[in-house]
Amino acid sequence: MLSSTVYGIISLFLWTLFTVFAVLLIARLVISYADPNPFGFVGRLGFRIRRLTEKWVYPAARFLATYRADTRLAPLISLFIGFVIAYFSIRIIGNTLFIIDGLAAAVIAGSPAVFIGFVLYGLISVLVLFIFIRFLAQWFVFTRNTFLGFVIRVTDPIMLPFRRLIPPIGMFDISPMIVLILLGLLQALILNLFVR
Repeated sequence: MLSSTVYGIISLFLWTLFTVFAVLLIARLVISYADPNPFGFVGRLGFRIRRLTEKWVYPAARFLATYRADTRLAPLISLFIGFVIAYFSIRIIGNTLFIIDGLAAAVIAGSPAVFIGFVLYGLISVLVLFIFIRFLAQWFVFTRNTFLGFVIRVTDPIMLPFRRLIPPIGMFDISPMIVLILLGLLQALILNLFVR
């Protein structure tokens, strides 16, 4: 139903948007290493691309500068972060549409076990969304009284034990990725127990 019709359109739109973003970042990377004449066509094009992509590349360049690395490589970090955001956004949208389809099918079929399975799957999906938001929020400063503070309070019980096991690498905390993999396995288990 929804997951077969709407998901394809949304997925195509988001991957197209990511592709345009990737092309701009790769063009910025190539032009910054080519070091063209600033008054020529390529130099003016490079200036426009740099101005377009600066707000996404600057945080990565600042991160590289703290470790005295080549800041011209910052578009690659921004490209990786953009890929992670696009992938998880598409996955979250797909899960949401899958849950709506499953709940509707369970109500129509009158199957409480399938309905409970999809409700549990949905609750874990909300937790996955909160962990994804927390992963993105670690790049920004926020106060405890905001929505992000609520997200941290909700995800702390599951995140803190994994953070103790896997400490952050520089400013990158990979423990959310491990938790997301484990939650994905739990979702698959719930689907096998309740739905199939």
